[in-house]
Amino acid sequence: MDQFAAMATFVRVVEAGSLSAAARSLPSSLTSVSRQLSALERHFGTQLVARSTRRLALTEQGRLLYDRAKAILAELKQVELALSAGSEVPSGRLRVSAPTLIGRLLIAPMVPEFLRRYPSVSVDLQLVDRAVNLIEEDIHIALHVGHLPDSQLTTRKLADIRMVVCAAPSYLQRRGVPQTPEDLGRHDCLVFSDAPGAGLWRFRTPASAECKIPIAAKLWINSLDALMLVAQDGAGLVRVPFWQVRHQLEEGRLQRILREHEPQPAPLHLLFGSSPFAAPKTRIFADFLVAQWRASDPFGARG
Repeated sequence: MDQFAAMATFVRVVEAGSLSAAARSLPSSLTSVSRQLSALERHFGTQLVARSTRRLALTEQGRLLYDRAKAILAELKQVELALSAGSEVPSGRLRVSAPTLIGRLLIAPMVPEFLRRYPSVSVDLQLVDRAVNLIEEDIHIALHVGHLPDSQLTTRKLADIRMVVCAAPSYLQRRGVPQTPEDLGRHDCLVFSDAPGAGLWRFRTPASAECKIPIAAKLWINSLDALMLVAQDGAGLVRVPFWQVRHQLEEGRLQRILREHEPQPAPLHLLFGSSPFAAPKTRIFADFLVAQWRASDPFGARG
């Protein structure tokens, strides 16, 4: 058991008033919080918190530990602050998580330059199309597309991701151009998904409300790259991130449709730990990523 981590969790439980509230604020899982609290009670050989279905109450021993733990953790933060002032050179292993397409096409090509600039850092780049738990999965920094969950993580907005519907000119000449989202039911749609089924594409109505259109796909593929290539061959309509197809649109290989019905862009954020003493490697990687993307404008913010 990591006693410092367990004491920090115990303090958060007391201040949040419940295990579930503490889990949300850390952020961590309810199981992890409960396990750490039980381990702390076993370590000290006494009950620290009296649990009921409605509330938590500190025992006399719990009150004693809470007061001392707060003082110990405050002192530890001061020590960390003093030590970090003399260790600004980035070093060590940096674990980064990103969505597969963004990671492969936009982050991986920048990593060699980052490693040349900071030779004492090694990078572990994890490409996954799901939300990650930074604490439980030992991730230092993650890219997240979409609105953020309520958490204590530090966030830094990078860009807005626009989703567009497009098709090859040859397909549109053959089948016609849809004028409304409802017209998609009469077209061949190519859908990105890990599992075939009923797809939903989001659009904006004339009143600016969001609507979801069921899509009976002609083809399902779990790769956006492959989906885009099939669309360029005239197989049907595809819904993909604008940044992925911006050059194909500029060159006329694909044509953007239903533009006035496109939903609001989804934000892209960097997430990292809430501690003000974030490791230099994390802060420097975040600064490097922002600087590189400002220069190259990969998401078409200026277009």
